[in-house]
Amino acid sequence: MSQHNSLKSSGGGGLVIKRNVLKRFERVALLKKRGQWKEGDRVQGLRKTKADV
Repeated sequence: MSQHNSLKSSGGGGLVIKRNVLKRFERVALLKKRGQWKEGDRVQGLRKTKADV
C-alpha cells in the first residue's frame, strides 16, 4: 500500500509541524514567565494562552 502525499516528508528531514496547542506544563511555564501564575495556584482551569513565537 502506498503512502498518501500529505504524509510524505519533503527533503531529508522529518515531519515538523508547528503545534498550536500547548500541553499543561508548557502553559504553566509560559504563565510563570509572564507573571500570571504563582506557586500554589490550581493547575485545572488554566487561562487560554498562545505560544510565544
